Amino acid sequence: MWAHFEPVHAVTYFHPRARAAYEAVGLRGYWRGYFAGRSAPLGATEAAPVIAVFFSFAPPMVTRALPAVWQLATPQEALRARLTGAVQALAELTYELPEAHLREAADLLERAAVAAQTAGRVLGAANAALPVGEYPLARLWQAATTLREHRGDGHVAALVAAGLDPVETLAWRVAVDSSPENLLGRGWSEEQWQEARERLTQRGWLTPDGAPTEQGQAGFRAVEAATDLAAEHPWRALGPDDTDRLRELLLPMARSCHTVIPPDSPIGLPALPA
Repeated sequence: MWAHFEPVHAVTYFHPRARAAYEAVGLRGYWRGYFAGRSAPLGATEAAPVIAVFFSFAPPMVTRALPAVWQLATPQEALRARLTGAVQALAELTYELPEAHLREAADLLERAAVAAQTAGRVLGAANAALPVGEYPLARLWQAATTLREHRGDGHVAALVAAGLDPVETLAWRVAVDSSPENLLGRGWSEEQWQEARERLTQRGWLTPDGAPTEQGQAGFRAVEAATDLAAEHPWRALGPDDTDRLRELLLPMARSCHTVIPPDSPIGLPALPA
């Protein structure tokens, strides 16, 4: 289900209309919009909580953005901008779908999001608490975002439980399935990257030449399994029939959203079924 609802959320990072909406409220530059929009559900927070919940960004990169962005736009303005941009992007990408299709998808995805258990999940809880309007695309995007952050909170918990720090996690991703250019922009120094690779080698997850080992593959499969387990409840609550129906409804939207998401993006979305 993540592969079907994540693209709906991700238009906020990649579509020109989303970028323009942030710029319209004074958030010029990609990272200002990113940090303000994604952290706005937490309020006008300082950097420290965002460093913790975003997990993979180097602290200096976050502190360059926060709390300074709140001098440019309030959290309320950032929230309006991110929803406006996302809805405009989705309207452009889903204009061929009937309104009944969009409304049914929004109803089902919203039911799943409402069922998400948010205890211990800061970003998931903050997004779940936001007011929801009646417009189907706004409801659809907000539900996808709540489920996305709910799953992400569980993934961070699984990484922490596995004893992986942020830069080790990124170094592992690069070794397995991502080019360095996708993840090097998160503020870590080359020395920190090298030290992380050395720690993964000492742990037995990487060979001395940087290739993933079977032990490392098994270890990260366990992290992914824990992430999936922690994300199951909304779909159990929705039930198998409605989950299958929602997957069917989301598929054409996800395919359309994929057209604006770079294939080598750090999100790591898998290919959708034909």
